[in-house]
Amino acid sequence: MKATPVTTRNVTLYWTPVGEPGCEQVHISLGPDGLSALGLILCRKDGTHLRCRYQLDTDPQMRVRELTFAVTDEAERQPKRIVLESDGQGRWRHDGEPAPELEGCIDVDIEVSPVTNTLPIRRLGLAAGKSAEIKAAYLTVPCLQARPAAQRYSCLVPFSEAGGRYRYEGLSSGFTAEIPVDQDGFVLDYPETFNRSWPT
Repeated sequence: MKATPVTTRNVTLYWTPVGEPGCEQVHISLGPDGLSALGLILCRKDGTHLRCRYQLDTDPQMRVRELTFAVTDEAERQPKRIVLESDGQGRWRHDGEPAPELEGCIDVDIEVSPVTNTLPIRRLGLAAGKSAEIKAAYLTVPCLQARPAAQRYSCLVPFSEAGGRYRYEGLSSGFTAEIPVDQDGFVLDYPETFNRSWPT
């Protein structure tokens, strides 16, 4: 059964990367109109310290409608920005122009954030033991290139008041991780990648 919110909830989450300096803070509004997230990420990538800001909005079925992502270095030089828009049916625009290379993608996957794992977890509403394959628009940082990525999500324990657990598989990369989530489906810990620092 899919988990659809009936009242609006506001939550603020923090994650820290494993083995690297940094922090992510994201404020999320979750309600009958979908999910809206406003995030700030401080991280180090390829030896460069980065500052990233993003705004992510979905429709009520947790299908991505728009992602705006901006990144600069630690001195706020060389700013880059991307806007991805979707009709929720797999057709995309990149900075206002058609993006046929992303056709069929419903979700986005931000390389330096665990927040986007929640979208397919909530959207698919998988029962225990069930799996589904998806295509996500995978956004690399700091180059801000979006490409399609085939992924599989498997439900080990559906999220509820006691939390839940899911298996993520990158079908092209071969990367696999078991992800514990909280009562809303937000990542608690992403093995060897991110730890939730608040609330725990």
